[in-house]
Amino acid sequence: MSDVIELAASDGSTARIELHGAEPVSWRAGGREYLWGGDPAHWNRHAPWLFPVVGASAEGRIRAGGRDYPMAQHGFARDLPFAVAARSADAATLRLTDSDETRAHYPFAFRLDITARIRPAGLDFTVEVENPGPDALPYAVGFHPAFPWPFAGGARAAGGGYAVEFEAAEAPRVPEVGAGGLLLREERGVPLDGRVLPLDPALFKEALVFRNARSRHLRFTGPEGAAIRMAVEDFPHLAVWTKPTAPFLSLECWTGHADWAGFTGEIAERDSQRLLAPGGRARHAVRLDLEGPG
Repeated sequence: MSDVIELAASDGSTARIELHGAEPVSWRAGGREYLWGGDPAHWNRHAPWLFPVVGASAEGRIRAGGRDYPMAQHGFARDLPFAVAARSADAATLRLTDSDETRAHYPFAFRLDITARIRPAGLDFTVEVENPGPDALPYAVGFHPAFPWPFAGGARAAGGGYAVEFEAAEAPRVPEVGAGGLLLREERGVPLDGRVLPLDPALFKEALVFRNARSRHLRFTGPEGAAIRMAVEDFPHLAVWTKPTAPFLSLECWTGHADWAGFTGEIAERDSQRLLAPGGRARHAVRLDLEGPG
């Protein structure tokens, strides 16, 4: 079996999903690529899924049942192979379950299903987390897609007419990010004008994290009126990120976030981590739409 699932919509739009991490690596519509190409000179990923934590863990570990377990930033799902649970011409469900390898980092039983579906001018994802174990499952899940900036490729610049437009006005302050990617209680201001954040590469010394955002959708807009719209279901935190010299922009949605600096508790006590009851199932969703010219 191929390591990449190919999906196609009725209008010729296509998506490619790698079994490694269940990561989308291509989304093409109207002859144009809308996902970042993964150039390792800047960032070698495209649109990773984050599980069972989002962001950095204090001292690079989590604690469960009084024991410490090593935990990489954003968890391990993005670096593991998924199995194909179902597929059709325009959709596929990929599955990750606990194993000896995952239990060395996260001592819980789980099932993580990610369903991708291509449609004309759109790409949808459904995430289902299931707890087959006897204890509550502390988890976080996130999506980290990156898009070309500018849309047509090439160089970008301050004042280039690109912006992020939120559904609702958000607080123009975000947490500072400290050593190792941990969140700090101090905040910094961002030039958010109501619902609109004009984009400037100099903004991004780290991700702009909008905790408990009011918005359930946001739009990455270009100067010619085109936009990529991301709508989310049960992802309370939103983030916008790039590297200062990298020609992409990432719109992120998370159920949890990085540890606060100084956190020493168990993973179940981590701020915004979900607790899923034994036998329980949780659902989260993301909808991507292309809007405007092109």
